[in-house]
Amino acid sequence: MKKEYGRNIDFNKYGLRPAGSYLESSRRDLEELLNSMSVADDAAKKLLKETSNPMLSEDAPKTKAEESPETPNLDELLAQLDELVGLEKVKENVRSLINLVKVRKLREEHSLPVPPVSLHLVFMGNPGTGKTTVARLIAQLYHAIGVLSKGQLVEVDRSGLVAGFVGQTAVKTSEVIKSALGGVLFIDEAYALTSAEGSNDFGHEAVETILKAMEDHRDDLVVIVAGYDELMEKFISSNPGLESRFNRYFVFEDYDGEQLYAIFQSMCRKNRYELSEDAAEYAKKLLNDLYEQRDENFGNARDVRNLFENIVTVHSNRVAQLAEPTKDDLTTVIKEDVEKAEEMG
Repeated sequence: MKKEYGRNIDFNKYGLRPAGSYLESSRRDLEELLNSMSVADDAAKKLLKETSNPMLSEDAPKTKAEESPETPNLDELLAQLDELVGLEKVKENVRSLINLVKVRKLREEHSLPVPPVSLHLVFMGNPGTGKTTVARLIAQLYHAIGVLSKGQLVEVDRSGLVAGFVGQTAVKTSEVIKSALGGVLFIDEAYALTSAEGSNDFGHEAVETILKAMEDHRDDLVVIVAGYDELMEKFISSNPGLESRFNRYFVFEDYDGEQLYAIFQSMCRKNRYELSEDAAEYAKKLLNDLYEQRDENFGNARDVRNLFENIVTVHSNRVAQLAEPTKDDLTTVIKEDVEKAEEMG
């Protein structure tokens, strides 16, 4: 018997159970169903959590799937930086910048004066030299030392900032900036914003919008602009506001033949491919020649990726013709694979 709203109700008499009992029974049924599944659906997990009876189970421990992923710490991020092929001067510059920020924060904690410093950066170099990769690491490093609240990287170029009609560019650029707050806004080929001539070009409007945001959100927004050396110098000098805010330049040198081969080996290891001895020698010579004969179209690591993808295609075509390919067949790249990949361009 249970007294409810001034009445005595005999649940057994009517074959009923208290509402909380039904809720708990339903919850157990759902939990058993989830446990029987190999992969639990996130939505179902959320439903299970929402239907839990708070009077029966308070402060239930979070499951592993509900826990947010751990953010890499400073040492882990610096280790990732060191693992990058080449870029020795860039690595040195990044470490120096991080040390500068760390000491500034320590001086602030001890009520010592700190000179003004700009954390916005100019990346200068050819395509495929790791600019985006380093920018992403810097965003995370800034977050790890407390400069940025989130540490995400938002990558964009002219097409993502400039619209075709009056008044639309500022709105479009502001939306991109909003998504980058708390992290780094990375503008690739930034010189394209000011290189076009004529009154109908709105690239300068995008630049002015970005400059204003850099001032309004100077405590939680970092901007990195990137592109070819000479073109980036012209871009920075095209606007006094850019010159005053961007005074740190990181130069990304081309990868030499040995470094290109190291990048290629890394791609092979990551994807579980092994080179036969003669295939390795041929690839090494091919990449060294690529560097020695480079021109204005040289793509650095992008060219290496293209070669790797071509090799995977050629290898797949060859292995697919085998009656019963072994594991070695599936993982071993032979010299003929590299030769045919080279012919694909």
